[in-house]
Amino acid sequence: IALLSGVDLQCYENNHAHRTEEMDMEQLLVRRGQPFSVVLQCTDHIPRLPDHQLNLILHLGKNNEVVLKVSDSEQDHGKWWFSQRNAQGEVMLTLHSPADAPVGLYSMTVVLLSADGQLLEQTKSQTFYLLFNPWCKDDSVYLPSEELLQEYILNENGILYQGSWDDITTVPWNFGQFEKDVVDICFEVLDNSPAALKNSEMDIANRGSPVYVSRTITAMVNANDDRGVVSGRWDGEYSDGVAPTRWTGSVPILRRWSEGGGQRVRYGQCWVFTGVACTVLRCLGIPTRCITNYSSAHDTDANISVDYLFNDQLENVSEGRKDSIWNYHCWVESWMKRDDLPEGFDGWQVLDPTPLERSDGVFCCGPCPVHAVKEGEVGLKYDTPFVFSEVNADLIFWIVHPDGERIQVSQNSKVIGRNISTKSVYGDFREDITANYKHPEGSMKEREVYKKAGRQVGQKNKDPGQLKLFIKHAPAIHGTDFDVIIEVYNSGREDTDAQLTVTSNAITYNSIHRGECQRKTTSLTVQAHKAHKEVLRLQYDHYGACVSEHHMIRVTVMNCSINTSTVSLALVLLSMTDICSTFQIIGKAIVSHKLTAHISFTNPLPVSLQGGVFTVEGAGLTEAIEIKTHGKIEPGQAVTVKFSFKPTRAGLRKLLVDFDSDRLRDVKGEATVIVRTKMQNRNAVPEI
Repeated sequence: IALLSGVDLQCYENNHAHRTEEMDMEQLLVRRGQPFSVVLQCTDHIPRLPDHQLNLILHLGKNNEVVLKVSDSEQDHGKWWFSQRNAQGEVMLTLHSPADAPVGLYSMTVVLLSADGQLLEQTKSQTFYLLFNPWCKDDSVYLPSEELLQEYILNENGILYQGSWDDITTVPWNFGQFEKDVVDICFEVLDNSPAALKNSEMDIANRGSPVYVSRTITAMVNANDDRGVVSGRWDGEYSDGVAPTRWTGSVPILRRWSEGGGQRVRYGQCWVFTGVACTVLRCLGIPTRCITNYSSAHDTDANISVDYLFNDQLENVSEGRKDSIWNYHCWVESWMKRDDLPEGFDGWQVLDPTPLERSDGVFCCGPCPVHAVKEGEVGLKYDTPFVFSEVNADLIFWIVHPDGERIQVSQNSKVIGRNISTKSVYGDFREDITANYKHPEGSMKEREVYKKAGRQVGQKNKDPGQLKLFIKHAPAIHGTDFDVIIEVYNSGREDTDAQLTVTSNAITYNSIHRGECQRKTTSLTVQAHKAHKEVLRLQYDHYGACVSEHHMIRVTVMNCSINTSTVSLALVLLSMTDICSTFQIIGKAIVSHKLTAHISFTNPLPVSLQGGVFTVEGAGLTEAIEIKTHGKIEPGQAVTVKFSFKPTRAGLRKLLVDFDSDRLRDVKGEATVIVRTKMQNRNAVPEI
């Protein structure tokens, strides 16, 4: 007679206890190092031992290649074990997983053995996911702060920082790590890694390590050398895909990759790679946050300096050299122990999923301990010298004369690595974490770290002579004309003749030139102890045609003193601001009840726009949907669209919108919605 009739995985109770109830209630999702209970249903009482014995068999891997036998005693410390309690016609089995067990999809079978070990019966196998557990003291991702875990594991809404160091802008991002099917896709990403495809068993054995898993995810988020998720592109040509600025969250990207059978999704740039990596790592249970570094160095020749070469016409002649400064660059930090390193390097680790340089032959970067960067310990893995340069390189300006002679004009150690930012745990505002990455610029400690990082401390800024350069600008609003004011101050005792050259170039956020907007050359005489002011008016007629989707302009100024033949250089990055879309939500937000939103946008440009499209999404509110506008949107014209949706999950939710058109992209907006589980009856009599 069959005794075992089935297993109840108790998804509701277990998922609630393991803080995964937002992900799913239909499938079992548990965290390692924390017990969970299932109920074995029986048709009759199971005869008592020693006549019969219950065992559990776990399989792990796509083809069940790893088999684990679960014993009913705790004697094997660090192994799976279970305890049982018999009740009327049922047996409660409580499973205990080791805190370093591989994460992944497990299948579980309960077997009934006779006293001599003969298989009498077994249940149908059932599956569950095992995740990292930052709430468990023995897990290497343990983070002992409920406040931090609420943000770095459980928060599905985030903010990514863009703009420039002196004009920081925000972009809301929907991580959506608990949206339907996302956990399945995250493990699909791991299963498609080159290591998993080559040797699945070895890959599974390594999946207990957050160092291994996070490095794999960092490589797999970009599609450079594997079946990765997002393809990077920076040249403005996105017609065969989605422009990077269009995305407002990770979920549509992950779903598109999965539905396409692992085909790369076009296109992403650094914040897109960062947003997707943060979603996957939070979903797997590794505490993760998004970081933006301003004036971020991309040092390709590992000399911990960025060299800019100009000719005497102020044209960039750095061809063949790829060193550059990105207006900003985004990466993630994940929290973990580093048992593979000497003591003192646990905690936040840099992981950079943007394909910049190869690391051990693969486009990935990290995990690199933030503390190692601060202390100049560039010998520690992974990729510490590269991250050290991103936040700490020197900027060197050179003038190249027609005969090829190079003159170093200035060396500046204070330009690179500014206002390193992440979203605060306490709300939607910015936390500056620059001090985690480096000692105060110019301090004794910082100089020591430079020496330790293997380079001689270079000379300070060369004296540019008696003429000093300053650049100021009015607020730069995209679509308007605005002024840039250059001040040449003469600190000497004599009047000085000079030639001033000013150029403005449209650039992308990562320093790719898109064309010269305007140029001005002036001969001037600067009186002793006085300043000469020169105004460059940047007109939309000039910059509108060549400005990139990032709406950035670099103004470069060169001043040649005729009397002393000294040259000084200065540059400023202008990040133009856009107007936002506005939201109006009609009605009360209740799970599974229809809700209507109105979105309005006014064309801020002096030209008409065509091909307008709104993209709207929100975790727990609606999947990504597109709403097209019809016809032209004339200068100053407002356009309003409305759409309806049914919230799927209760709580504080964010609805994100992006507007794109032929001449204007990346206009963002957001609305916060409190979703309730059911209608509240205001006239109800309170219960006593």
